Amino acid sequence: MDGRVPKFELEFAISTIGSVRRVVVFKQFGYLRTQQDNQICFYMKIRIILMAVLAAIVAMPASAQRSKKASAVELSFNYQKQSGAGSNQWAVWVENSEGKVVRTLTVTSFTSKGRGGRRGYTFRPTCTPTWVKNAKAEEMSDEQIDAVTGATPSQSGIQTYTWDFKDADGKEVPAGDYKIYLEATLYFNSIILYSGSFSTKDKAGDIALTSTLTEEDEAHKNMITEVKAALK
Repeated sequence: MDGRVPKFELEFAISTIGSVRRVVVFKQFGYLRTQQDNQICFYMKIRIILMAVLAAIVAMPASAQRSKKASAVELSFNYQKQSGAGSNQWAVWVENSEGKVVRTLTVTSFTSKGRGGRRGYTFRPTCTPTWVKNAKAEEMSDEQIDAVTGATPSQSGIQTYTWDFKDADGKEVPAGDYKIYLEATLYFNSIILYSGSFSTKDKAGDIALTSTLTEEDEAHKNMITEVKAALK
């Protein structure tokens, strides 16, 4: 041995494999010749460690960065406008674990307000029947109906609805389990119902949805597609 003290320096780089990012650390070996060099090496190692920690935070997978507690639920879908009557109707709402509707986010105007002073669901019962039943639409006042009614979009495109964990009166709901629904009348008796369960205690992330269809209608099956829900 020639009295030289072995040292090492660390270099790091961020590599990407698929969607996973990670910090890769490399070692390079050299030698120290003096006590001054030894002190410099010590401070360099501290600096490099701090830089490596910072790089690890930057390289943190997106899923970990999204692990904050959710404060809202977002539901979206791609709407393709249909021609003729008996279609283009939907409702989006949230129920608690007891099956009670705590908030209706939207219901299309024909279903709720109809024409000639008659609500649409009263003379066309295939208009979002699950929402009509669960929300007890017949017991809702005109003011309550107005508050949740949305015009049917005149153009096709992505539709998005957000629930902020508040009820119809603007009060925060109790923490716990809930379910979000989308019901769409594709064409008269062809009705599709999407639903997904979640908890207001959950962290941000996707909500798994299931769907049921009353009967097939080839001509109108693409009225509602790409349905997604997520905690935000």
